[in-house]
Order: sequence, then C-alpha cells, then structure tokens
Amino acid sequence: MDLPLTGALLLLAAIGLATQYSASDLDRDQAIAQGIRLLLGAVLMIIISRVPPSSLRNATPWLYVGSVALLIVVAVLGEGRGAHRWLDLRVIRFQPSELLKLTMPMMAAWAINQRTLPPNWSTLGIVAVLIVVPAGLIAEQPDLGTALLVVASGLFAVFLAGLAWWRIGLIVGSVAAATPVAWHFLHEYQRNRVRMLLDPESDPLGLGWHIIQSKIAVGSGGLWGKGWHNGTQSRLEFLPEHTTDFIFSVFAEEWGLVGVVLLLLLYVFIIGRSLWIAANAKDTYSRLLAGSISMAFFVYVLVNGGMITGILPVVGVPLPLISYGGTSAVSLLAGFGVLMSIHAQRRRVAA
Repeated sequence: MDLPLTGALLLLAAIGLATQYSASDLDRDQAIAQGIRLLLGAVLMIIISRVPPSSLRNATPWLYVGSVALLIVVAVLGEGRGAHRWLDLRVIRFQPSELLKLTMPMMAAWAINQRTLPPNWSTLGIVAVLIVVPAGLIAEQPDLGTALLVVASGLFAVFLAGLAWWRIGLIVGSVAAATPVAWHFLHEYQRNRVRMLLDPESDPLGLGWHIIQSKIAVGSGGLWGKGWHNGTQSRLEFLPEHTTDFIFSVFAEEWGLVGVVLLLLLYVFIIGRSLWIAANAKDTYSRLLAGSISMAFFVYVLVNGGMITGILPVVGVPLPLISYGGTSAVSLLAGFGVLMSIHAQRRRVAA
C-alpha cells in the first residue's frame, strides 16, 4: 500500500463522513450506511492492490464485456426514480454504470497497449467504438453525466498515449461542430439545465432553484464558515440534494473559504500522488491506466465544484468520497486499488 495516498484517502473519507452526518441532520443510519460503503470500498481496494497489474491486464476484456452486459440487463430490468439505472439483486442494489468508470479506462489502456504508439486512426476508431457502446447505453437510461465521465475516462488513455496535437485539434473541432446537432438529441430536462446555467434567475422558484440556492450556501459561508451543523441552507431544506450532488455546498457553508481551500488541497495531493504513480509505472498499460484513473478523479472534483458554483450545468456528478449514495465510493476506492497494485509493481521491480 502506498502510505501517503492511503492516509490522504482515509482523511478524505473521515471528512466525508463528518460532512454527511451534518448534512443529513445527524441521521445516524445514513452515516452508518455511508461508512459501510467506505469500508466495503477499502476492503476491495486492499484486495485489488494485491493483484499484479499483469493479471488485471489479462482480465480486462472480460471485465469490460461483463460491465457492458450488465448495462444491457439494466436497459431491460433496471429500476430507479425517473431513470432506469439500478439493478436490484435482493441481496444488493447497485448501479452498473459505476463499474464502467473503472473498466472503461482499463479497456482503453488494454486496446492501446496492443498497438503501436502513438495511436493512429485505426486505433482511435477501435477505442471510439469501445467508448461509444457503453456511453450510449448509459445515456439512454438516461444518465448523461455518468456517460460523459465514462467517455472522458476512455479519452484520457488516448491522450496519455501520445496522441498528436493535430489529431487532438481535429477531434475537438469535429466535436464542437457536432454540438448543435447533439442539442436536438438531448432530453428536454437536459436542455433546461444548460439554459439555467446561462440564466438561473429566469426561473428562480423552479428550474433555477438548485443553482441559486447552492450559490447562496457557498457565499454565505464567508471566510471561516458557520461551523459544523450550523449551516442554514441545508438544515432548513432550502438546498436540494444536500447529502448527494450538492454536499459540497453544505461543506462550503459550514467551513467557509478556508475549509474549501484545505479540502481542495487534499484533493490536489491525492491527484498529484496518483499521477506520480502513473509516471513511474513500468509498462504502457499500467501507465495509461493509472493516468486515466487519476485524471478521471480530477474531473469528478472539477465538475462537481463547477456545478455547485454555477460555472457548469447540473449533471448529477457526486463529490468523490464525500457525497452519499450509490456505489460511487466503492468504485472510486477500487480504482485506487488499481493504483496501489501498479505502485507495488514498481517497488518490486526497483527491489
């Protein structure tokens, strides 16, 4: 186990539990449920850290196919509130799309590792198909936020493989040109989220309520915050989804600018340490996979922070290891288990 990274993750999980307990208005059952998820994720992280990267590489295609198969099952038998995203196996209820946050970068790294570097158009075409299939199934649930995160996690592997800048520019230009066309394929509620980003005050008691109340909570925290469990926006039920998507707003209100900066510095350390592990990996697959997981973690923090401050649309991306619910904490810690495995390989080679 990489001790600096493990210690930072434990500290982040402890902050998450304390924030969760406050945001839920001291709901002990909810805090315990989150603690169980974190404990399950920690156990999974330790188990995966003991698996050699070569074994992970050999298992990657099967893990990817299994994850996509579960998405197909969700399309038929899935359940949820307003969207079919969950599978209820009686013993456990989980969200299969969370698996793709790990198996997608694994598969992209595996596919690129089989071919010459830097990636050519043939490799890009293969990786594009591998990304589009699960992303399309997730978007159909509908869960556009998770679908975009899955796409990003796969694209990071391509970028880190040394993709030529002119190819990157051509791809970005093509995506930008296709944006007006993609607009017509969005659900109406997704279009409204973009509209509210531009002008939330146009519907302050309706569609713009989330963003407006979140910005009020963040701003009212001031420099030092109101103190633990003294935030008014969450306790008086002004702030929606205050234990899940908008828990960062609760944290900002209670701990102020100083607390937010310290939390972001902790995230920066975790991301930096993860990228250091990626840079020192001993083979292409491990390097691409570790780098992709690190950058995906960065995107989760960036998107959630942008969402609660009104810089980005509301897309339902949880704050890593802080927000409540789902299998996100388990899948994130499993990803860090992969990083620990890659780190252990480097130490074995060095020894």
